[in-house]
Amino acid sequence: MTPRSSAEAQAAAAVTPGARPVADAREERIVVLDFGAQYRQLIARRVREAHVYCEVLPAATPAAEVLARNPRGIIFSGGPASVYAPGAPRPDPELYRSGVPILGICYGLQVMAYQFGGRVEAAGQREYGGRKLEVRDWSDLFAGLEASGPLEVWMSHGDHVVEPPQGFEVIASTEAAPVAAVRHRERPLYGVQFHPEVSHTPQGTAVIRNFLYRVCGVHGLWQMSTFLENQVEALRRRIGQERVVLGLSGGVDSSVTAALLDRAVGDRLTCIFVDHGLLREGEVEEVREAFAFLGDRLVVVDARERFLAGLEGVVDPEEKRRRIGNAFIRVFEEEARKLGPVRFLAQGTLYPDVIESGDPGQAGGPAPAASVIKSHHNVGGLPADMAMELVEPLRELFKDEVRELARELGLPQRLIGRHPFPGPGLAVRILGPVEPQSLQIVRRADAIVREELERAGLHDEVWQAFAVLTPLRTVGVMGDGRTYGYLVAVRAVTSVDGMTADWARLPHPVLERMASRITGEIAEVNRVVYDITSKPPGTIEWE
Repeated sequence: MTPRSSAEAQAAAAVTPGARPVADAREERIVVLDFGAQYRQLIARRVREAHVYCEVLPAATPAAEVLARNPRGIIFSGGPASVYAPGAPRPDPELYRSGVPILGICYGLQVMAYQFGGRVEAAGQREYGGRKLEVRDWSDLFAGLEASGPLEVWMSHGDHVVEPPQGFEVIASTEAAPVAAVRHRERPLYGVQFHPEVSHTPQGTAVIRNFLYRVCGVHGLWQMSTFLENQVEALRRRIGQERVVLGLSGGVDSSVTAALLDRAVGDRLTCIFVDHGLLREGEVEEVREAFAFLGDRLVVVDARERFLAGLEGVVDPEEKRRRIGNAFIRVFEEEARKLGPVRFLAQGTLYPDVIESGDPGQAGGPAPAASVIKSHHNVGGLPADMAMELVEPLRELFKDEVRELARELGLPQRLIGRHPFPGPGLAVRILGPVEPQSLQIVRRADAIVREELERAGLHDEVWQAFAVLTPLRTVGVMGDGRTYGYLVAVRAVTSVDGMTADWARLPHPVLERMASRITGEIAEVNRVVYDITSKPPGTIEWE
């Protein structure tokens, strides 16, 4: 996390002079209500970047459940629906009467206007892309931005508000959207038609921070040092004198979880590393070396035959994840029984895992317009009859926040900067059944991709890079003979938190070396392609 700016501190002081700082950062909670927005996680990230704790809840969450969290503010996300369509998602009207500040973004503005009696219509032409925002009132949302002149904002909508409801005033407009931002004259209700959360709105972060600091009156208490202190104490209270086992993968998520638990409960922690046969080249040895300091508290389990047998003939990626998640838990339970009574199982589950899995544990259930993108093995793949209680100390964090926490814990940079690796491992990088030969192919291709990135000095410039084995076979020529080999796809992306990503513009010579080595060193492969899809519309992993 970046240090809190002096402007933020001044804004907070201006809104709440002499106010006593809140002890727990979660008491400054902001709730994002999700109407099926493509960028709902990005809204949450912008709030977290402003040092304010944030949660994402489904749009249908009853007001009583939202308000029970004592939010300092509420943000309505955008969404693909039209407010006048049958079944269009609506927030509970009681939220408007609560006195809690609300900011509606895109659909969030439209649904607020609609519920208050304003007029929302289909735009004559869908507005998409950059626009100049003419601001009429430079207070509140736009405070401090006067020097910028007309603001550049990003629009993406098919409907728009053509007549604001009674009690609201227009505070900004564009040529095509005369109602581009509104404010209620008496209540702390605001709405913007543009998307302040995206990077294409250069001053968008400032708009969100103005809402947080000037309207909601937060102090900006969400700091990793505070989270670390609070989480260690919370783990001590919950675990007490009981024992806990952690599923260790060697990635940054489970490594940070291990460090947190080691600080909280010490020798009552045992780390279990499962070699399920779906790991990258050399990974078992790397984990043994990195966590040798645990001594006999690191248990390495060879479960390769068990996992591969359970995946035999399985093609559907969701079924792969379910079976792998189930097998993980069973292995942990068996190993835990060997240790004696163990009450808790720890996992490095992150907030994006929870959101993308459509976790029903979120208040109100999944949003009407939202869907399960993919079940993460540690969320959607857990068996219902699990014997141990779950401990997930990172469940509230995004990936970049986990890396910041790793630095607070003093973990080595080689672990902090390690590329993410999916829990189901190489099983979801094989499009088709998981067999010994396909594992051998994708494992070696993946190693070549990583080796060439390191050789080019690009490892730290890329968020994630890997190879995917497709079921496609193509005709090729090697030497004087015809081949009919597999097609391997190379994927490399840049990102901040994994919620959105862009394909990495790797230098052509690097791509050439990857392709040459993969086809030259892996006899079964005769064609390599490079994936240039961003997220969205794709995901980072192929399955």
